[in-house]
Amino acid sequence: MELLPISTSHCRVERDGQLVIVTMDRPEARNALSSDMLIGLASAWAYVTAEPEVRVAILTGAEGTFCAGADLKAMGQPSTDPEVRARAAEIANYHWKGLLREDLPTKPIVCAVEGHAVAGGTELLVGTDLRVVAESATLGLFEAKRALFPMGGSAVRLARQIPYCHAMDLLLTGRPITAAEALTMGLVNRVVPDGQALTVAREIAADVAASGPLAVQAILRAYRDTLGLSEPEALKVSDELGWPVIGSEDAREGARAFKEKRPATYHGR
Repeated sequence: MELLPISTSHCRVERDGQLVIVTMDRPEARNALSSDMLIGLASAWAYVTAEPEVRVAILTGAEGTFCAGADLKAMGQPSTDPEVRARAAEIANYHWKGLLREDLPTKPIVCAVEGHAVAGGTELLVGTDLRVVAESATLGLFEAKRALFPMGGSAVRLARQIPYCHAMDLLLTGRPITAAEALTMGLVNRVVPDGQALTVAREIAADVAASGPLAVQAILRAYRDTLGLSEPEALKVSDELGWPVIGSEDAREGARAFKEKRPATYHGR
């Protein structure tokens, strides 16, 4: 894999062909969020959107932990790296972009969780599209328990993703939950043996990358762009996104590959 120069001391960004792997890398603090980490995350998501050959990203944490949430002191301190400080000045709202609250990448993100993914860690998970969690992982939104507020967006997003009563259980009690409970709630896609989250996430990412990129990106947009619309209004948006995909060269290649019983080769056009 290629280590990309947009990496920071607390965020490793690597490219492997059509896949970008983003690793929160501050294990001495259980990968708690810092300014260096958020700048790296924001840069990674912008890169995923901008690079046409990138099809999918994975978000994970280093050394068996996903993310223990915000380190308010570290988030308030500027980076000691001049290049990263300069990048922070250039990226408006890098905190929100890093946390997947603003300017979500146009390609899917697969979340690979080992260990703790709590507070801001769970908020990051809620911002991703597909979620793989190790069986002994711990999740939870602890903010209310500490008289804080989940600023990453979960107060709005969570009840749109899982049943209301489950969302309020997590948000209002601030209690930790197991991977098995998260699966039952519909918060995650798969629970896997410890140490296997990244491996399984890569398998899922490979399936996504093998799909037509125009179709994948249009499906993401159809969901995001129709939130709050009535069904007739939403279907109009869906049609506007869908017809160009159906008329694309990729769609013709998909039909040819099916007929010829071979893997399709998509080029995003």
